[in-house]
This record gives sequence, structure tokens and C-alpha cells, in this order.
Amino acid sequence: MTTVDLNSDLGESFGAYTIGNDEQVLSFISSANVACGYHAGDHNVMMKTVKEAKQQGVSIGAHPGYQDLAGFGRRAMNVSPEEVFNLVTYQIGALKGAAAAQGAWVHHVKPHGALYNTAAKDSKVAEAIAAAVKAVDAELVLYGLAGSELVKAGEAAGLTVAQEVFADRTYQPDGSLTPRTEANAMIHDADIAVDRVIRMIKEQKVEAVDGRDITIQADTICVHGDEPEALHFVQKLRERILQEDIRIERVGANEHV
Repeated sequence: MTTVDLNSDLGESFGAYTIGNDEQVLSFISSANVACGYHAGDHNVMMKTVKEAKQQGVSIGAHPGYQDLAGFGRRAMNVSPEEVFNLVTYQIGALKGAAAAQGAWVHHVKPHGALYNTAAKDSKVAEAIAAAVKAVDAELVLYGLAGSELVKAGEAAGLTVAQEVFADRTYQPDGSLTPRTEANAMIHDADIAVDRVIRMIKEQKVEAVDGRDITIQADTICVHGDEPEALHFVQKLRERILQEDIRIERVGANEHV
């Protein structure tokens, strides 16, 4: 049977600000990427999100980003590979501490926003992230954009890698995501997005913005938890995946949750 992981970026509330529908979204996914305090989240939210994920049997992942709370980690920053290594190490460590305090286990690492997109094309940044993940815990699964430099760096480092596709984003002909600054970056029609996901899983194909098909591997699917229609969309996506006789489960053989 075909299997796929369904992940969402959660724990992005902080202080007095509430972002997303974490508790509800957790009911429909297999993996949660928890913000580690740099682009979003804080110590209280991290602890709460880990607790809720553990209770629902959802795999817990670190979601490290650039130190850019004001820009939600979506602004490109001129950061050296050495500093990337350090900031990723720091954020993984923070989540591992929150998990250990509650008898939970960190399963994976998925970079956030601008750090993720930079690592998709910049081999040096990608290598720094992979090195940080391996240095902290070589059993962690590294999530990266399908076909990207981050996937290549993770494989070269000997890590288990999950190639990620996006349910609600459009693709450029080179396999990169359309920048959020472009009007056509997001797919707002849930039915169209779900059909695209099923095709990515079953045919390893997705239509780029220029109309051409590109090859893509879908080990894990990202559904954004901060979008207004996230809960409705993830419900519809999960239902359709199961109807297609596709099993939803986390990536890798790590038995800890």
C-alpha cells in the first residue's frame, strides 16, 4: 500500500498572539513541525504543542527558522553557513528539551520559511542544516523540498530524508515554490489542491505555473496551519487520501513519538 506523511507547521502562537488552529489540525495529521521561538512560538507554546501532539500520537518535529519574529521568518537574511549551523542546533535543542521534559521524542527537523527556501537552492546553507541535524541527533529525519539541495545534503550526510511537497502552493518549472510575493503563489481552491496532491502521490507529477508537468516525489505533504481555511482543507485532504487507499503515517522507522 502507498503511504504518505501529512505534516503541518504548528506552535506558531507567541505571547498574546494566537496563530492557527493547532488542536484541531493535530487530529488530521501524522507529523507536527513545532516553531522553536525564532520566527514564531515561545517556551510556553512549545511545551503546550508538544503535549498536545504527544496526546494525539502525532510525531513531533523541530521547525527552526531565521531569528526574525517581526517577519515571521519569511524574509531572506544574509547569514553565514556557520551561523546557520548554530541557529539550527540551538532551536533543535530547545524543542528536544521541551519534549524530554514531557516524555516525548523529537522525530524530525523541517526548516521554516526563508531558511527552507534558501536551503533548497544554496548548497552551503543546505549542508550547514544537514550537519546541524546530524550533530544533534543522527536519527532525526530531515524534511526538505522535493528534489532540492537540502534533500541532497541530507542524503550525503547519511540522514533519513523526507521529500516534501506542498498542498496549497504552486510550482515553478525548476521545481521550486512560487514566491509568496507573486499573486499566483497560493492555491485557494481546495478541490484543485487536493487533486494536485493525489496526482503528486500516485503519478509523481505536478503541473508548474507554465503548464508543463514536472517530476516530483511526495514522501510528506505540508498543509499550512496558519492559513484561514487550514482546518477545512486538511479534513478534505485527509478524507480524499484515505479514499484513494493511501495510508497516512510518519516517515522513517523511528518508533518514538
